[in-house]
Amino acid sequence: MSPRTYGHDRRLRSSLLLAAAAAVCGAVVGALAHPAQAAQAGDGRDPARTAALRQELRDLVGAPGGPPGVIAVLRDHDRTEVYRAGVADIESGRPPKASDHMRIASVAKAFSGAVALRLVDRGRLHLDDTIGEVLPGQPAAWHRVTLRQLLHHTSGLPDYSGSQGFIDIVSEDPRHRFEPRRLLEFVADEDLAFRPGSRYQYSNSDNIAVALMAEASTGRRYEELLRELVYEPLGLERTSLPRGYRLPAPYLHGYQLAPAAEPVDVSEAVSASGAWAAGGIVSTPKDLTAFIRSYAGGGLISNRTREQQFTFIPGALSQPPGPGRTDAGLAIYRYTTRCGVVYGHTGNTPGYTQLVAATADGRRSLTFSLTTQTSLTLNPDLLARVRHVQEDFVCALLRR
Repeated sequence: MSPRTYGHDRRLRSSLLLAAAAAVCGAVVGALAHPAQAAQAGDGRDPARTAALRQELRDLVGAPGGPPGVIAVLRDHDRTEVYRAGVADIESGRPPKASDHMRIASVAKAFSGAVALRLVDRGRLHLDDTIGEVLPGQPAAWHRVTLRQLLHHTSGLPDYSGSQGFIDIVSEDPRHRFEPRRLLEFVADEDLAFRPGSRYQYSNSDNIAVALMAEASTGRRYEELLRELVYEPLGLERTSLPRGYRLPAPYLHGYQLAPAAEPVDVSEAVSASGAWAAGGIVSTPKDLTAFIRSYAGGGLISNRTREQQFTFIPGALSQPPGPGRTDAGLAIYRYTTRCGVVYGHTGNTPGYTQLVAATADGRRSLTFSLTTQTSLTLNPDLLARVRHVQEDFVCALLRR
């Protein structure tokens, strides 16, 4: 089966539109799954558990409407296991690898959180700093919103990615190159959706504002701050924030799936500039594993700041929801599963669905990447199945 490749055909663009806006808001026969390292005698792994996890991924890929590929990285202290099923590229048939690039979608919000919280530790920002104090050029109606509320998604900022102006541009050309620092102008004439701090509402505008506050407080570009405060300390050599639609090779190809239709390769269908700090980062499963172990484990910030970060809003969902019950902290989520608790973030964008999570000490982690998009409104049945599989992987991680 050969996939169609996204181009500027309006029929494909129209079917992609809702997925693109929401993100910034058995297609394959046969499967391959195996751990990256051969099991060593006495290494503590349960062969039955390993076989069951492999089979779950095979079943996920082989199910009607299942993703073309999936890769899961389990990290336990200094031991890494990579499970994969399906393919990274339908045309070549090669298996997914932990070194493949991919769009991490809203997991990028955890990166903007890491930048902001590190600046809080350095005294360059404070959690109670307001938009009016740091970004006085933003609409006066938004001036009382604090950095804490932006990171908690309790700001009330209207979501630029849901504005008609933004949607019209993406509809006409999903590869349009936006000026990221002007994305909030799409909703600059709108008031707050609610009184800041009064309730939770996930908004892509929040993390754009976080990045702008980071820039204003340091006089440095956000991309430079990412490199200095996150990439370099953690050795993330294959993580970047591009402006265009190209992905560095090799990469996991992301697909749009529809019943009774060939999969459409949408890996390079949408410009990252329209998501920027809210979802534009490109990384690899290997790099994301290193990031979430340090981020969830407190390796990037002080204990004092982490206490503030780990103040959770019960029942507040990430997008898409992760395994188990979800509660929202400052740019991090708590996932309470039947086997225990992990902390991390999820994301979805055309062609990709992501989960990264780790224990509170950062010693055990899961990176789970799917090569099609799922959400509560887009392919919800597949999302329900994915969440079940993710929870089983969390249980395998915590029960070792």
